[in-house]
Amino acid sequence: MLTAVLATMLPPTVVPPPVRREFRAAWVATVDNIDWPSARGVSPAQQRAELIGIFERARELKFNVVILQVRPSADALYPSSIEPWSEYLTGRQGTPPSPAYDPLAFAVEEAHKRGLLLHCWLNPYRANHPSQKGPLAANHLGVTRPELVKKYGRFLWMDPGEPDVQARTLAVTRDIIRRYDIDGIHIDDYFYPYKEANLDFPDGPSFAKYQNQGGTLARDDWRRKNVDDFVQRLYRLIKTERKSVQFGISPFGVYRPGIPAGIRAGVDQYADLYADAKKWLNEGWCDYFAPQLYWPIAQKPQSYPVLLKYWLDENRRNRHLIPGNFTSRTNPADGNWRASEVVNQIKLTRQAGAEGNIHFSMKSLMRNYNGITDALRGGVYSEPVLLPASPWLDETAPRMPRLEKTGSEFRWSPGGGDAPMWWVVWRRYGTRWLTQVLPSNQLSETIVSKAQPGEPLNYVGVAAVDRNGNQSSVASWSR
Repeated sequence: MLTAVLATMLPPTVVPPPVRREFRAAWVATVDNIDWPSARGVSPAQQRAELIGIFERARELKFNVVILQVRPSADALYPSSIEPWSEYLTGRQGTPPSPAYDPLAFAVEEAHKRGLLLHCWLNPYRANHPSQKGPLAANHLGVTRPELVKKYGRFLWMDPGEPDVQARTLAVTRDIIRRYDIDGIHIDDYFYPYKEANLDFPDGPSFAKYQNQGGTLARDDWRRKNVDDFVQRLYRLIKTERKSVQFGISPFGVYRPGIPAGIRAGVDQYADLYADAKKWLNEGWCDYFAPQLYWPIAQKPQSYPVLLKYWLDENRRNRHLIPGNFTSRTNPADGNWRASEVVNQIKLTRQAGAEGNIHFSMKSLMRNYNGITDALRGGVYSEPVLLPASPWLDETAPRMPRLEKTGSEFRWSPGGGDAPMWWVVWRRYGTRWLTQVLPSNQLSETIVSKAQPGEPLNYVGVAAVDRNGNQSSVASWSR
């Protein structure tokens, strides 16, 4: 059978329809086994099977990013020479999985196979969570450097005012980027801990050290500066190690009560968490910013559309603005939101001009609470999407792929330049377009000559897209 090399220039009269650009993601929480693994100490085979199930569900929903928590409490969901194995993985902190395997390497490989980027979610300061049952491992920071770790309520917390605490998280981040082909680093809303009633964070020694070295800031301003410095340093480190690795921040959704007018909240992240998230967005110290807009649309004191507009207006460096949604509130036992609440939030996000949504958490989509998965799959997530491009990181697109046809099989391969992460495949029957976004390891597709009587295949196009969302020119066949 003869193989025909297809035309490499797009006919000027045929322009495939653009693919929606949207960051479509979910958090996969490991703390207290919220999402993965399902329980402490399940076998490595079950852990792998569960993770594949999560990635398969994400692919069904046409997601392009999974945000996996790999450092919940100064511990690790991967082999580390810096921090101990997590209790949430094996049942006892410091104990490796048996038989041995590397969960993060497995996650990266399986995610990429399915066209999913893998972002590593790190908690920069939490050292122990109340859900942890066992003792700290011998190499945990709370044992090796107890002066850096403070008891606060039921938590252990690394002191953000200690330079060695910042250095520890930076070292963890550097280690992950150098050892794994990850696509992003992500931090959430935990900076200084959420306040306990009538209990101040016990950072007297580190503040005294700062004052003894000539520091003149008031204690609250010093605390904010500690977090500001850390966020800026973390962003710079990531860009130094590998510029293409995206850095995402998902702070509490309200900057301060009364900002903007009419917004009220019990938590003042500026004054309580010492997190000046507005400053970080204004300065562009991240690649995507995902404020946790965790309230229903009708809840006026924390209005979803009002808060979304506020953060969009503060996005002076044109980073990706991607609100987080409390999709787990669809659980009948925890909020009992209708699926339509989340669907309508996604629609509002699109109308406002934001660039996607991140769902907390994956469990709600795995369990299909109140039909949320069905509603997304059959509605707002029925069409494929591409990751929004990040021109401040990289504007170089892959070269146009090579395309061949043998009978009804179309085959393509990279044309050079940046490696593809996805392929966009267009086909046209009559005047009707069908579009697919496929993972980079899929290099062929059998395309029938007719979709239905009277609609003959007359066009196929393929473009390569890299992990920063840059799209090549389209290689095409037509008749």
